[in-house]
Amino acid sequence: MNLTRTLATARRVLAQLRHDPRTVALLLVVPCVLLVLLKYMFDAQPGTFDRIGPELLGVFPLMVMFLVTSVAMLRERTSGTLERLLTMPIGKLDLLLGYAIAFGVVALVQAALASALTIGVLGLDLAGPTWAVFAVAVADGLLGMALGLLVSAFASTEFQAVQFLPAVLLPQLLLCGLFGPREDMATVLRWISDVLPLSYAVDAMSRLTTTTGVAGRTVLDLAVVGACAFAALALGAATLRRRTP
Repeated sequence: MNLTRTLATARRVLAQLRHDPRTVALLLVVPCVLLVLLKYMFDAQPGTFDRIGPELLGVFPLMVMFLVTSVAMLRERTSGTLERLLTMPIGKLDLLLGYAIAFGVVALVQAALASALTIGVLGLDLAGPTWAVFAVAVADGLLGMALGLLVSAFASTEFQAVQFLPAVLLPQLLLCGLFGPREDMATVLRWISDVLPLSYAVDAMSRLTTTTGVAGRTVLDLAVVGACAFAALALGAATLRRRTP
């Protein structure tokens, strides 16, 4: 790994995003719009938004980041950009970490906008500190980015990359405890949910909704999400190919 090459990759990706307003809108505006819709869906039941709002504050950015990064990396391969880059003195890890840094910056902005909107404008009632909610939202965005970069190695077209979204994220969404306590699931499903990173993200957000301060379990959940994101990046570097077959 070379820091100069990694940062150069990050600058290139950010420059590409700056000239792509539709992608920027998808990354920054769509999660906010979805949260506003959620708020007014339960306008007559304010307690419902306070209960599920924090959890979806992490879920929506994860899904958007997964979609954008998987398609973006696939486009690098199909356009020949990746092949040209890897003929230069740049390693696979340099490339993926450059992407991670660039989309990490986007995740910070995304989480800041969504958190400010949800807690400030929409009046989400939280027991835990705001900075912890922001940290979990950022970690979720980074997890979505890392998973998107990983699955892009197994897609040949952009349509296939999009198909990975329900295949990878929908089972996690169903088993993460968003729709009901994980303890009430069948034993096998509960075991599966225990190894899915989104379960820990939702647990952390749920705990911040009802508990003042930051409990040790919340820190552990956040560490698990971060470790899964790092593992996905490492696997992505190992499976990264120069071109799409």
